[in-house]
Amino acid sequence: MNLTGLCPLTADAALRRAAAVGADVQAVVSRQGDITYAELDAEVAAVRAALSAAGVRRGDHVAVCLGNGPRWVALFVAIGSLGAVTVPVNTRLRADEIAYVLRQSRASLLFTADRFLNVDFIAMLRQICPGADASLPDPALPDLREVVVLGEDVPAAARSWTAFLAEPSPPVPPCSSPDDVLLIQYTSGTTSYPKGVLLTHRSMCADAFFSGARLGLRAGDRFHSARPFFHAAGSTLSVLACLQHTATLVTMDRFEAGEALRLMEEERCTHFSGNDTIALMLLDHPDLSRRRLRLRGAWLAASPAIVRRAIDELGAAECVVGYGLSEASPNVAQSAWWEPEDVRASGRMLPEPGVEVRIRAPETGLDVPPGEAGEILVRGWNVMRGYFAMPEETAKALSPDGWLSTGDLGRLGPDGRLEFVGRAKDIIRVGGENVAPAEVEDVLIDHPKVRQAAVVGVPDARLIEVPFAFVVLTEGCEADPEEILAWASGRLARFKAPRHLRVVAGFEEIGMTASSKVQKRHLAEHARRLLESAEAP
Repeated sequence: MNLTGLCPLTADAALRRAAAVGADVQAVVSRQGDITYAELDAEVAAVRAALSAAGVRRGDHVAVCLGNGPRWVALFVAIGSLGAVTVPVNTRLRADEIAYVLRQSRASLLFTADRFLNVDFIAMLRQICPGADASLPDPALPDLREVVVLGEDVPAAARSWTAFLAEPSPPVPPCSSPDDVLLIQYTSGTTSYPKGVLLTHRSMCADAFFSGARLGLRAGDRFHSARPFFHAAGSTLSVLACLQHTATLVTMDRFEAGEALRLMEEERCTHFSGNDTIALMLLDHPDLSRRRLRLRGAWLAASPAIVRRAIDELGAAECVVGYGLSEASPNVAQSAWWEPEDVRASGRMLPEPGVEVRIRAPETGLDVPPGEAGEILVRGWNVMRGYFAMPEETAKALSPDGWLSTGDLGRLGPDGRLEFVGRAKDIIRVGGENVAPAEVEDVLIDHPKVRQAAVVGVPDARLIEVPFAFVVLTEGCEADPEEILAWASGRLARFKAPRHLRVVAGFEEIGMTASSKVQKRHLAEHARRLLESAEAP
């Protein structure tokens, strides 16, 4: 599909158009402050010049470890406008996890907050990169040649944000192209190591345009999204969607339902974005009844029951449903605000224009008839370039003729609408975060008393799913489950840490394959039974 002329196909072009048609429209509203499109355009120009003076060139990788706000957006657009690549760092990661992202991405420059949500990022930086207090690069992170700190605690080898912007630098024109990589999005998969998804200006900007159009975003609308900007749902479906439609993005450092409802009321929000967990927290919050919301619509990745509640109880009459994954920029299919309510609430979505979807039987590799479930395959302009520096993983995910294997289950109706059935992979969805069991298992196995570990997802009233771990102890050892849980919690981001743990003698009775692999489906059923029996009176 030829997207040329349909919408701006670089992030900086989208911002320039928004600033031209809506200079005084607020671009971002956040705890860090508010900024109009004209002000954001000027900020991006200043940051672009400073980046150029710092030696950033086309193809360089620049890591950003900040909370949601105007500064993240300005850096994202400015980095992309030079043809360089943003590497968003999940602010919920631990030190070793951040080190992996910086090392694997080969980031040459890092922008980081000194502290965010009571997390001391400079302490973590000193832990993973001792050269921050002496000189850079450090042998631990040989590609990282400069660190810029937003805050007061600036190590000796780093620069402050003020000093970075104060460096004499002449104006630099944007030089991006639609086929430049804009983002390396780290996403958990079936392996223990997160993979860096390569997404282009074209794929993200077009995805944002179509998603915003089907959501019903119009110039001057006010879109509440607490989705972290370090996720594709934040960078594409929130930041870029608002840029493409000159809407205002109202965001938060961290989602809290009561505060979100207050913001939606006070900022007169017309739309919001969320998943099952976010929607349920809003719907079940005691403040909802006293808030005067002015919602017109919402983008949800949620079940039909939750979508209907959002329509009826939040007033989001034009609520739409979307399905996607990071490897597809992320939207693959979405319903549209103008479609009948029963179509939207039931989760029957049309693929994005120019995007092909097939349903394949995992057992045979053949396409299944309409209405039958199978693995979702995707091909089109929204599909990733590949995984950064992981050719084998890329070859597993992308066929030679461009089909992306999602590992998710769905069905196509006779009308071509896609219905999402479930995640076929072992990925655990903790709130809005993807957790790879293998990553958690690798940490548990590092415990000196643990010989084997298996992790599955179990239902949770607030987070939809949480990790449940089974461990086999090293022969002759004894350990209390709480001891191992505490040990793992200190080495994993909070959302990845197991919430339940059971010590078992082995997995044979629970379920093993002929090749001695733990059958996760049987293990998950066993975990649910354990939880149900523990809750029974």
